Amino acid sequence: MATTRKNRAHPATVPGMGAIVHDDCVSFRVWAPHADRVFVAGDFNEWADKATALAKEDGGYWSTDVPGARPGQEYRYLIVNGKQELWRLDPYARALTNSTGNSIIVDPTFEWEDGDFRMPPWDEIIIYEMHVGTFHVTEQGKPGTFLTAIEKLDYLRELGISAIELMPPTEFPGDYSWGYNAGHPFAVEAAYGGPVGLKKFVNEAHKRGIAVIVDAVYNHVGPNDNALWQFDGWSENGGGGIYFYNDWRAETPWGHTRPDYGRGEVRQYIRDNALMWLEEYHCDGLRIDATAYIRHVYGNHPAADPERELPEGAMLMKWLNEEIQARQPWKFRIAEDLKGDAWMTRDLDAGGAGFNAQWDPQFVGVVRGAIVGMADEHRDMGQVADAIQNAVGDDPFDRVIFTESHDEDANGKARVPEEISPGDAESWYPKKRSTLGAALVFTAPGVPMLFQGQEMLEDKWFHEKDPLDWSHFEEHRGIIQMYTDLFKLRRNWQDNTAGLTGMNVKVHHVNNAENVIAFHRWKEGGPGDMVVVVASFSNATRGDYEIGFPAAGRWRVRFNSDWQGYDAQFGQQDVFDVEAVEGEYDGLPHRGKVNLGPYGVVILSQDRVE
Repeated sequence: MATTRKNRAHPATVPGMGAIVHDDCVSFRVWAPHADRVFVAGDFNEWADKATALAKEDGGYWSTDVPGARPGQEYRYLIVNGKQELWRLDPYARALTNSTGNSIIVDPTFEWEDGDFRMPPWDEIIIYEMHVGTFHVTEQGKPGTFLTAIEKLDYLRELGISAIELMPPTEFPGDYSWGYNAGHPFAVEAAYGGPVGLKKFVNEAHKRGIAVIVDAVYNHVGPNDNALWQFDGWSENGGGGIYFYNDWRAETPWGHTRPDYGRGEVRQYIRDNALMWLEEYHCDGLRIDATAYIRHVYGNHPAADPERELPEGAMLMKWLNEEIQARQPWKFRIAEDLKGDAWMTRDLDAGGAGFNAQWDPQFVGVVRGAIVGMADEHRDMGQVADAIQNAVGDDPFDRVIFTESHDEDANGKARVPEEISPGDAESWYPKKRSTLGAALVFTAPGVPMLFQGQEMLEDKWFHEKDPLDWSHFEEHRGIIQMYTDLFKLRRNWQDNTAGLTGMNVKVHHVNNAENVIAFHRWKEGGPGDMVVVVASFSNATRGDYEIGFPAAGRWRVRFNSDWQGYDAQFGQQDVFDVEAVEGEYDGLPHRGKVNLGPYGVVILSQDRVE
């Protein structure tokens, strides 16, 4: 295989795997260590099965150059292993005709226009989890695409979103899926618009100042339409062959298809995939799915036998983060570990896995439970306080916090408003209590995330064939404005809530009898920085409710979730600025009286001193 020829190689996979486009040919390179012979057939040779042979290289690799082959043409490998003749898709194929069709040669070049884009500061990231197939559907009976999603990017920018997290966009069986059953890790889903569609989406998001994070699945492959299964004809114990463990380590809740993290070639395959999203597609980060199932067979379950740990899986994650940190340290890496293990987000230099953040199951479990439950007397403010202050490491931004996600809104559960009032998700109680939870997401320390449609009270539950109902945009403009106001405060757009970007938090008021909690956020301290958040988990209207304040003087109301401008049913309590006076209260040196609406949240700060 020629390696010095001028080419348009996919930048993450050097010296090149898959179909590499050159000026005068296409090079094909594949790993098949148990093959006796390997051929490539396609449009370029009229699908002659054994006309174009690949030459064997060291390490079980095979390669050849095919003059006349060009982007857009379809192809497959024919692998001969003894008497077996196996037609295989390219494991590195960037596009497929469909999940059981043919591989497509893809030219990776693209006219990017995002050179001025800069990743938002990590303390100002607000994530919007998006499922492309249901986010914005314009043609009945068809899934949404990257191009239809682009039509709503201006809306997301105006909303205040700084990052979109795409649920897995890789090729999956059929046109409808969450994306976690992908059998072709490098191919972008054809129904969404393929590689070009994704690049256009990222390009347009960047032009609007929005980062794009991709959800990547490395804990299993498929299990259906699995392009890697027994790829070169070899396997043991009926297992998956060269890309997979072929013993008890293969077992996952999604099939016996866990990649063999102990094989250098498999680790390289996963590494190449991670870098592909970040370099070839200009994505700004990765959310790695179910990392507990990469480092353990069954996850970190109390009943798990110690021998079922997978140290090579843990080392894989560390190596991935080392590679990304060395090449593009500004890229944001999130682990969905759900175990609260500080090792996951500990710095690489300190021996940790090196993720920047991980999903926090304690926050969603406690806060969602506190807003969904019917009876006020059952809401535990002590648990809410612990959830607000919970930290999985030394940095409070080590965690991603939310009340809704694709997992929380499905699998037997529903959207928060639907769970609060089934069949009546647009009534007063769901509006009040779902926005109470959202206000805590965007004022507690951590990286806040919302799930698509949450900001316009999307009801029912998440399903891959149930698109967002955009009529809710008109019906709930006030609620959408509430989310926008929260986002602006969280990102300190008015330079008077810098504390919401800070690392410091103190829950100083916990009243379990009246279901009121208050906490203090600050970055460096002082006016314009310190923020006090007061939240009521009660149906009661409270006037002149006394709490502690960190400083004397006028504390201005920056946000009141009970404002009638957000909804005509709101406004049961007038809320005014607070004058904090001398006198210790709640362990703070000053005290003041706040008005609170039912299930209301009030955010206060002081003006900066000129």
